[in-house]
Amino acid sequence: MSDSPSPLADPHLAFDATEGRRDIVVLGSTGSIGTQAIDLVLRNPDRFRVTALSAAGGRVGLLAEQARQLRVDTVAVAREDVVPALREALAEQYGSEPVPEILAGADAATQLAASACHTVLNGITGSIGLAPTLAALEAGRTLALANKESLIVGGPLVKALAKPGQIIPVDSEHAALFQALAAGTRADVRKLVVTASGGPFRGRTRAELADVTPKDALAHPTWAMGPVITVNSATLVNKGLEVIEAHLLYDIPFERIEVVVHPQSYVHSMVEFSDGSTLAQATPPDMRGPIAIGIGWPERVPDAAPAFDWTKASTWEFFPLDTEAFPSVGLARHVGELGGTAPAVFNAANEECVDAFLAGRLPFNGIMDTVTEVVTEHGVPARGTPLTVADVLEAETWARARARELAVKATAEARA
Repeated sequence: MSDSPSPLADPHLAFDATEGRRDIVVLGSTGSIGTQAIDLVLRNPDRFRVTALSAAGGRVGLLAEQARQLRVDTVAVAREDVVPALREALAEQYGSEPVPEILAGADAATQLAASACHTVLNGITGSIGLAPTLAALEAGRTLALANKESLIVGGPLVKALAKPGQIIPVDSEHAALFQALAAGTRADVRKLVVTASGGPFRGRTRAELADVTPKDALAHPTWAMGPVITVNSATLVNKGLEVIEAHLLYDIPFERIEVVVHPQSYVHSMVEFSDGSTLAQATPPDMRGPIAIGIGWPERVPDAAPAFDWTKASTWEFFPLDTEAFPSVGLARHVGELGGTAPAVFNAANEECVDAFLAGRLPFNGIMDTVTEVVTEHGVPARGTPLTVADVLEAETWARARARELAVKATAEARA
């Protein structure tokens, strides 16, 4: 292990640490991560200042309200058609005061990611977060990364740009690993153990999953998240992506990264060391804790999230993963080991299948069946050729189109 590259997320390094208040750019400000990050910032004005916000554009009223609360310099939306509504919403919030600069278009978030600040919090959902991730790294910003997809689809690209310790993970699982790894050296690590809640369908067989509905899948027992991430948690695709992410962030081989089901979601992940000891990071389920690590490290933010009440009895359970009912983790390991464009194909096909499932065009089990077929058709990526952004985009475009074709085919066969 000592000869392998330095990990992207290294808790022993404080990349570009500065004293005083940190300037932060929040990408995906109206989503789950973004809104909780803003809550954290507003409660800690002496530590953080948000200079810019970006959002897709579906909630311009909330975006304008956030801009006024934070007194940001710039707001950005991916959808150019909502700019008039955004201007109106900002005018209502600011009254006679000057409103922030507005950026719009597909590259707006990428522009903000490269702007002057200390930390970029990438809370965008989906592989569209890749370009902002690369822009933030190239500009030398600390990257608080909640957008796991950008690392999944563009792993080699991210690793080529990121300096050791430049990325601070915001996923609860990877923030947990990050903190536990601070207790030892990489040479002492035997394995990483990533915990999974099991989602709403823990304990069900594949046959019992055949008729579950989108409403069933969106009823996550412990976390409140967006629809795509919630369905990914139901299929455990999210956990498969996290295995790939752990491999890329910490340079630990796939065979030394395990997944265990922990329904209570108290232990967010664990590190087993060579002497047999295991360190677990545990808090009640609340994303403000990982967000605080992401934007505050190496300092901790007091009272960022609730702590346990140890005067009350509780039971913590751990179960092995049911790989037959939930084959997504095994498939994710496979594409992670293949490398190249295979993870991008896996992720893009899954996003399309989740959309089809939520729209009632694909059964729940059809999500992974279809993704598996797309990955199989894609085959083994060419070895020895450097990955480019164009390669990722081309692979994603093909995977999305093929997944849509297969979903339509599956729907037609089911109705026949």
